[in-house]
Amino acid sequence: MSDDNNSFESQYENRDASRALVIVPVLKAARGDRGADNVVSTRPAESRLQEADGLARAIGLSVVEAQIVPVNDPRPATLIGGGKIEEIDHQLDEKNIGLVIVDHPLTPVQQRNLEKAWVAKVIDRTGLILEIFGDRASTKEGRLQVELAHLNYQRGRLVRSWTHLERQRGGGGFMGGPGETQIEADRRMLRERIVKLERELEQVVRTRQLHRSKRKKVPHPIVALVGYTNAGKSTLFNRITGAGVLAEDMLFATLDPTLRRMKLPHGRTVILSDTVGFISDLPTHLVAAFRATLEEVLEADLILHVRDMSDPARDAQSDDVLRILNELGIDEKTQDERIIEVWNKLDLLSPDEHDALMDRANANEKVMGVSAVTGEGVSELMDVIAARLAGVLTETTIVLSPAQLQFLPWIYEHALVDERRDEEDGSVSLDIRLPEAESQRLESMLSE
Repeated sequence: MSDDNNSFESQYENRDASRALVIVPVLKAARGDRGADNVVSTRPAESRLQEADGLARAIGLSVVEAQIVPVNDPRPATLIGGGKIEEIDHQLDEKNIGLVIVDHPLTPVQQRNLEKAWVAKVIDRTGLILEIFGDRASTKEGRLQVELAHLNYQRGRLVRSWTHLERQRGGGGFMGGPGETQIEADRRMLRERIVKLERELEQVVRTRQLHRSKRKKVPHPIVALVGYTNAGKSTLFNRITGAGVLAEDMLFATLDPTLRRMKLPHGRTVILSDTVGFISDLPTHLVAAFRATLEEVLEADLILHVRDMSDPARDAQSDDVLRILNELGIDEKTQDERIIEVWNKLDLLSPDEHDALMDRANANEKVMGVSAVTGEGVSELMDVIAARLAGVLTETTIVLSPAQLQFLPWIYEHALVDERRDEEDGSVSLDIRLPEAESQRLESMLSE
């Protein structure tokens, strides 16, 4: 390590790495040719600030201060102007802050120059989200995806990764966990590691496809929960299935997908899938890495778009979710056919807001108002799911002989049983409704 790096690290050690300053650069929209890194966000600045603060706190950082920084003329070397850099430097000194989180993409040069100017660790939005994902991933697939995304992100970086978050939290994230030795290795070693991870992920994808094909042999419909992070998907998942999935008021509380069987009204079985939360400006590295996980959404017969109706930025969040679904291959026509909007967190609204939203939801057959916490509207949502999945049903009455009673479990799994009559001779008479294809399959099973 050079003397400059030794000097920098020595000064840096005097700062408290667990104390963070969050800044949200707001770029002036008038200038047109900024390039990919200097994009202009259309989201309200206050909403961005609140979200960036939540992202930092999601990994246990102490956010000492969070502020909006207007940027009229983005600087290629530092993004923000020299005067603001000096002002922030004084704040870091006064409040003993060792970490600055910039809620905006930074080029490697910008990141390194800001670190030199502030003598503090600097990470941008992509780096922060990667850190959270590294902390949350619990399955082998999740860890592979995070490491691959991290290495692709770091491949073009000129700055080295610092390990203060590892010392603070014991590792697990991208700055102090997976891939750190690869970052310090040369580019050839890094490329080899990326190729190895891609091969491992290909095997994971093949395994997932095998499991999916097995599920299709016992064709339970799939219902996928999607939504902006912290919209309450996992809480709703737990309410419906009784599963013990982590559900906390934090961003990205759930990372790895969870699948559970559940019974709909009238006894039909479906598979419910809880997926990773979406977020605005999701790093392209992560969109690519988590495509295998999100394939559960592509395969879903019905998609529940869970929205946090207590969030002032709910409309912008909804647009972000629909845009990502479109990028995954679920176009607007498909979205209209397969999506039910679930307006969640009604318990956090005032009575007037609650009633107004419920009136709007009741007037739209593709919208359901619920509170996953209190259970309000959940049973009605289950009825709507059952109706949407039922499609055009065939009504029929069948009589099973005692030798055919082995088919009863299949019938209860795939049909809506309206009435059952147990006859004296041991046979069972059933009034059922089921899709045409399933009716033909049952007829074939009984004839055999």
